[in-house]
Amino acid sequence: MTSFGATHIIQDNFMPTFKIQGQIYHSLGTLLPLPDADHQFLQIYFMGNSDAEINNRCAHNPTVKRTIVQQLQMFLHQYNNLVNMFKIALDRMPSDSHNIIIRADKTPAGEHTRRFNSPTIDEVAVVIVGENLQSRDIVLHRRNSNLKRVSETHRSYDALQYPLIFWQGEDGYHFNIKMVNQVTGAETNKKVSAMNFYSYRLMIRQGEVNHILMCQRLFHQFAVDMYVKIETERLTYIRLNQRRLRSEEYIHLRDAINADGNVNNVGRMTILAATYIGSPRHMHEYAQDAMSYVRHYGRPDLFVTFTCNPKWSEIEKELLHSQTPVDRHDITARVFKQKLKSLMNFLIKHCVYG
Repeated sequence: MTSFGATHIIQDNFMPTFKIQGQIYHSLGTLLPLPDADHQFLQIYFMGNSDAEINNRCAHNPTVKRTIVQQLQMFLHQYNNLVNMFKIALDRMPSDSHNIIIRADKTPAGEHTRRFNSPTIDEVAVVIVGENLQSRDIVLHRRNSNLKRVSETHRSYDALQYPLIFWQGEDGYHFNIKMVNQVTGAETNKKVSAMNFYSYRLMIRQGEVNHILMCQRLFHQFAVDMYVKIETERLTYIRLNQRRLRSEEYIHLRDAINADGNVNNVGRMTILAATYIGSPRHMHEYAQDAMSYVRHYGRPDLFVTFTCNPKWSEIEKELLHSQTPVDRHDITARVFKQKLKSLMNFLIKHCVYG
């Protein structure tokens, strides 16, 4: 329903995939195309002709099977709440000068905010152009030539980009999901982070089938997309909480201000803490640790490399059905991390301390 984009996309001829630089984002168009324009993305759902919808979808990839596309199309029209919501909202829009919105933090009556609720029809309102709206609300126009960027913290962000994974149009991550006490079952004052939420989504549970893990390359895109959202949330927190992180006490920041003749022109500087992996302070801390090890233990005698073998039995026994290690990078990464940790413990206990 939405288009996938990034700040800069690099697509080489010799690579089967593409590389991105900058921030990932999703763009959303209008419900209906302009006159004499082709239907794209979300607009295909409102063509009004089932065969025309199938022809449009198959035209983008001639290798897909028409019968499968037809079954998926009927399935989404019947069960996807977002599609049904847009259809009803389109009928309720009196003219092209009105918009519809999906509120970012709306909760259906009688439901808890911590549940992954499916959207309901009363969550859509018809509003007049020019009314003040929250920045995280999704605003859809009936017709125009502009694309609107969907906030990554909106609860419908995931379902709009991955309708086959979230076929009911259920809610994704948003700021107002509260943590629950495992003993009492009561909500706490702490909120669920994006990392906690998507770790829960990707977890394998006894007696349950996690269909997200079976989506192969679509699962890979989803995992990368959501991890960028996790990193964005972390960076946003650091940027908005510089005072709590005591960044004004950092010596480099003081030096930069003192060295500049005009303090008013320094601008707002955001300091990444050492806990943010990959930041300059994090890498500087690693370099300082390495020099401390050399000073205490002496220069290293060995340079050890540790690679992953996709044929490890620990990886193969966790694969589902006909999956390969390429389909399940998450399993491969977890096994590699545990084996690396075991190797480091062995080296420290037996080689360092004898």
